[in-house]
Amino acid sequence: MNIGWELYRSFLAVLREGSLSGAARALGITQPTAGRHVAALEKALGVVLFTRSQVGLMPTEIALALRGHAEAMESTAASLARAATSQGEGVRGVVRVSASEVIGVEVLPPIVARLREQHPALKVELVSTNRLQDLLRREADIAVRMVRPRQEQLVARRIGQVELGFHAHKDYLARHGTPRRLDELAAHSVIGYDQPSAFVRNADKSLKGFSRDAFSLRTDSDLAQLALIRAGAGIGICQVGLAQRDSALLRLMPRTFSLKLETWVTMHEDLRSNPRCRAAFDALVDGLQHYIGSQAQAKMGRARTRASE
Repeated sequence: MNIGWELYRSFLAVLREGSLSGAARALGITQPTAGRHVAALEKALGVVLFTRSQVGLMPTEIALALRGHAEAMESTAASLARAATSQGEGVRGVVRVSASEVIGVEVLPPIVARLREQHPALKVELVSTNRLQDLLRREADIAVRMVRPRQEQLVARRIGQVELGFHAHKDYLARHGTPRRLDELAAHSVIGYDQPSAFVRNADKSLKGFSRDAFSLRTDSDLAQLALIRAGAGIGICQVGLAQRDSALLRLMPRTFSLKLETWVTMHEDLRSNPRCRAAFDALVDGLQHYIGSQAQAKMGRARTRASE
């Protein structure tokens, strides 16, 4: 059965947008074209993919079952496009980098800026998501991960540990006082998660059962949590290295509470000899090592200061 990729592309867009008009806007095509694509795919497969409802087009069970396969095709198509634009001498073309929200927004931009200065023919797609992008299916070329990669087909470089701790804005502490023990947090506005994730469940062990009910401000966005801390809304957990950039953010109870995340830069082994991926991989390793190293140096400096007092 020879079904063109454009039909699956429109199918995916309708799944994500919930309507033909939304899919058309996302793809830059007309609504009738999107409708024809979905109808053609249904005819070719002999199935019904969507049913109409008051809130838009609802996917059938068959459509939901096909989603993963269509997304795999999408990733392959994107990988082919990146490879096609990356031919020739030197470091050129497109490289797709995946990282967590906070790393992608707060840490990687200056690293990417330096990379582009060194290799102006290189185009970088930066995906900021807390979902682990599948490197084996080429959803990304390179990923910065806070867990150790397990797949044998991946090349991985351990960067070190990113430390997290409780922080608050000095204005918040001036208004509400500074807690000295974990049990004193109950009297404060604590910023935390809404829905538990694997990382949260692991962190709960360090927090000795600190539950969702204890949080006055709840969000699953790490960036939103960081913004709330910076705004003086309460006490929350953030990367020590980020807090060190802002003298108004103060760390609380460093000896009592500390989370350390293993940090890795990884890519598929087939890309090891690819010039654009090699250059980006090395730049990420160097930049993240500097970020973690500066964090450690600042910690040593504070320790020396306390020792001399």
